Amino acid sequence: MLIREAAADDWPRIWPFWHRIVAAGETYAWDPDTSEDAARALWMNPAKRVYVVEDDAGAVVASAYVTPNYGGPAARIANAGFMVDPGHVGRGIGRALAEHILAAAKADGYRGMVFNAVVETNPAVALWTSLGFTILGTVPHAYDHPRHGRVGLHIMYRAL
Repeated sequence: MLIREAAADDWPRIWPFWHRIVAAGETYAWDPDTSEDAARALWMNPAKRVYVVEDDAGAVVASAYVTPNYGGPAARIANAGFMVDPGHVGRGIGRALAEHILAAAKADGYRGMVFNAVVETNPAVALWTSLGFTILGTVPHAYDHPRHGRVGLHIMYRAL
């Protein structure tokens, strides 16, 4: 697999799995009906450093971004978003991408990374904790999950 910075023309290869994941309503606190134009503005925003993962055949199978979570004197705390095409889950792509993003964020001068809204039933919680993230707190019953009903949103942090 190849992890590289995304180019503008990668969006049409990101959109199908981005849409599938967000429309499922299980892991992201974004509107499941987000239009493609709005999704592109969210994910490919120029303030974000966006990455993609290509498999051995050159297909884009995952993407992530890094951006400052705060501004001003707190701008050295990063935020990130990750998506792995559901057809490619369980192959170590998410872990490899996460390790790459953490290293890139540190190299860019970030001192830590925070996730503001991790759905507590998201299987990625296990990945984040295995990579050293801690749950700082949970907003109870904040997320209307389509299968589990109301569940909490974790706020997670890791020093870089």
